[in-house]
Amino acid sequence: MTRKIGVIGMGSVGSTVAHYIVSGGFADDLVLIDVNEKKVKADALDFEDAMANLPNHTNIAVNDYDELADADIVISAIGKLQLQRDNPSNDRFIEYPYTQKAAASVAGKIKDSGFNGILIVITNPVDAITSIYQAVTGLPKKHVIGTGTLLDSSRMKRAVAKKLHIDPRSVAGYNLGEHGNSQFTAWSTVRVLGKPITELADKEGLDLDKIDEDARMGGFVVFRGKGYTNYAIASAAVRLANVVLNDARTELPVSNYREELGSYLSYPAIVGRDGIIQQLQLDLTDEELAKLQNCANIIKEKFEESKAKDFATE
Repeated sequence: MTRKIGVIGMGSVGSTVAHYIVSGGFADDLVLIDVNEKKVKADALDFEDAMANLPNHTNIAVNDYDELADADIVISAIGKLQLQRDNPSNDRFIEYPYTQKAAASVAGKIKDSGFNGILIVITNPVDAITSIYQAVTGLPKKHVIGTGTLLDSSRMKRAVAKKLHIDPRSVAGYNLGEHGNSQFTAWSTVRVLGKPITELADKEGLDLDKIDEDARMGGFVVFRGKGYTNYAIASAAVRLANVVLNDARTELPVSNYREELGSYLSYPAIVGRDGIIQQLQLDLTDEELAKLQNCANIIKEKFEESKAKDFATE
């Protein structure tokens, strides 16, 4: 059985995702789509030129939505980074006037292709955009997943691990809610060195508020340094894609639709070949529950605004 992935949007993130897939041999067939035809064709040729020195072969198609009909996964990485570069407020919703229209247009083309696989959304603001993709494609909610705070949780683990001089994979726990400014580290879920981190904070000299801020704003530190982010988000997206392809049934904090909150937002779920296999229920504190509700309210408000415009395209 062949593995087929589509990547839509070949900017800094999408091209890194595609490179990771090709170099890792994670797909037999890869479909690359971008409005900049010269760029996407150049990327495809660059990948093909690399294959003689790679252990795997990947068949590559360019700018053909019909090729998505039998794809296992489509990854949306469309965006407009210039809006963020001109944005001093570090708010991912600055891209929303553009990405809500672009996503609705792309979603319509995905639907017309007959695609019936798992749709993974990176495009920011990811929770609201994931909502739009699901609404326009009509795919089951469990088949439309945003990368969400899978990346932010990784940033939190990096910050904790650096303070304790351990590997970040030795830190367990989550950032939850919006992949944006209202997200939060759910410290009640974080464990390290065999204990809840709240029991270790004073002993180890951990400033949890500072670590929470580091996780929330880490992406903007990278962005201000080089004008884009790509490696960490690409690794998160490709990890999610591989969990789906392999039916790994892995617990991940991704953006998924929570019925009780009426919104897409990041909350851990078991992910596999059929998308969201099982939604988990954490034992959060009252303060964390209030923060989670706040995230849901922000995302719902933005999504309803775009819905009112019927996802109008330019």
